[in-house]
Amino acid sequence: MTTNVTPKDAAEWPDKAPPTAMPCTECPLRPLPLFVDHTPEELELVQSLKRRSLRVEAGETLIHEGQTDSPLYTLLQGWAFRYKTLSDGRRQILTFLLAGDFIGVQQKMGDAAAHGVDTLTSASFCVFQRDALWEIHRRSPTMGFNVTWLTAHEESLVDDTLLSVGRRSAEERIASMLILLFKRAAALQDDNGKGGVVWPLTQQHIADALGLSLVHTNKTLRRLEKRGLHEIKEGRLYLRDVKALARLADLYGDGHPPQRPLV
Repeated sequence: MTTNVTPKDAAEWPDKAPPTAMPCTECPLRPLPLFVDHTPEELELVQSLKRRSLRVEAGETLIHEGQTDSPLYTLLQGWAFRYKTLSDGRRQILTFLLAGDFIGVQQKMGDAAAHGVDTLTSASFCVFQRDALWEIHRRSPTMGFNVTWLTAHEESLVDDTLLSVGRRSAEERIASMLILLFKRAAALQDDNGKGGVVWPLTQQHIADALGLSLVHTNKTLRRLEKRGLHEIKEGRLYLRDVKALARLADLYGDGHPPQRPLV
């Protein structure tokens, strides 16, 4: 049984807690085709650096903006998102986080976090101390490269969001988001999304990620759905015409996530 903690504030988490009983070799994500195989030595290194497991409920803050020395996390199950806010409360969602994403590495050692992370659903995390980054690079150049790859990959997701906000129309922005998030979520399912994927986003989340008003987001989603391109029903997203959505989104590539390492 894993050690489950449901904090209201990340600052309340202890520096150390009893380790999870689940070894990294039995992680349910590792057998998925989305993730590359790792050597026994690499798995042993990750296991040695893992401090605990946490379960956080939906709508809670994992990392506060301005927080110092927050831990590092691998999202094991659920959805979360990175964001920045202005002084008047306006929010820009930078990226949505799904299982397998490595969280918190953007914060420099000893500096305050420049972004926050909130959970969209109840979520489980593997937790690492910040100095784990030094140990990963020191003890395994391959795993150090993997961390660099994951960081660069997330930056590419932010770049695509910037392209949408700066140049795509509202329909193109939403079509792009639907395809990219659907395919990311589908890659974590055995049926590869044939039965749809969990869709915890509200229209406000979509608006905050794409720089749209809530009214414009609502109208655009309804318009695309009436054209038979997608359907959101009972908390699940279904893509009804992927080719038409892809043409509308003008994506670079097919949107399918590349095979990736897992920390």
